[in-house]
Amino acid sequence: MTPVIAVKEVYKSFHTVRAVNGIDLTVHEGQFTALLGPNGAGKTTLVEMIEGIQTPDSGEIRVLGLAWNGNEDRLHRAIGISLQETRFIDRLTVTETLRLFAGFYDLGKTRVYEIMDIVNLGEKADAYTVNLSGGQRQRLALGIALINRPKILLLDEPTTGLDPNARRDIWSILLDLKRHSNTAMVLTTHYMEEAEYLCDYIMIIDRGTVLREGTMDQLLSNDAADKIISFSLEPPHPPRVDIENNSPFPIHWHPGNSRGTITVSSVEADLPVFFDFINKRGLRLKNMECRRRTLDDLFTGMTGRRLDE
Repeated sequence: MTPVIAVKEVYKSFHTVRAVNGIDLTVHEGQFTALLGPNGAGKTTLVEMIEGIQTPDSGEIRVLGLAWNGNEDRLHRAIGISLQETRFIDRLTVTETLRLFAGFYDLGKTRVYEIMDIVNLGEKADAYTVNLSGGQRQRLALGIALINRPKILLLDEPTTGLDPNARRDIWSILLDLKRHSNTAMVLTTHYMEEAEYLCDYIMIIDRGTVLREGTMDQLLSNDAADKIISFSLEPPHPPRVDIENNSPFPIHWHPGNSRGTITVSSVEADLPVFFDFINKRGLRLKNMECRRRTLDDLFTGMTGRRLDE
């Protein structure tokens, strides 16, 4: 089956900065793929090359089996795009804005009303875009991206800066799209929950390079140690370096406080060892939790940094 997006050995630099460093990406019909990484990882640059906005220095990008050169009109009609921040004409209403974009595809009022229903903006039909909340503006931007019934949806950090409820509203729209269409989606995000909740396949990217990729199960099963014990200590306690030098497990300390984490393969076997160490060193636990490994833990283990740093 021909993929809807095929990226092969793509490189892109800006002056002395290598933004994308030999990335391969394959997306099939109906597949939701996340490009997960911190700010500056190269996610947006990669998506802009898939959109045809940027041109690779080298490598090949094919969308629906086609190169951009010479196929611009056909590909623009098959793709929906929503950027991290979309600017609207302030004195147009929601309805007028959607009718404007529908006109680009020779679509009528029926599709406008369908989109208002999909993104739950019916009550704001006559509201000026300048008066919309941040979440409503992003839902309008998503509605515009969906208005042409795209085969491919490209979303660049669509929920950054939104409150949890507004973020969930966007997620609900996208999950409904996933259930009722064959649209493929590429989503850039630095929220691990968003990638895990929405996407079938995840590529973890940092500094223009793919660190790891796969389904959630594949990503988190590549390491035998997949349980996390997170803890903080009651003061006073010895310096961190003294605790680390005597600990039976490597400790990752979080900046700015006394919270640390250790990674173990068996909570049942390793937790008693950890308690024994705490007692023998005269330390006191302030709090502690055991949880499964997350994408943020995986990223921290590979880079020494958190996704949101």
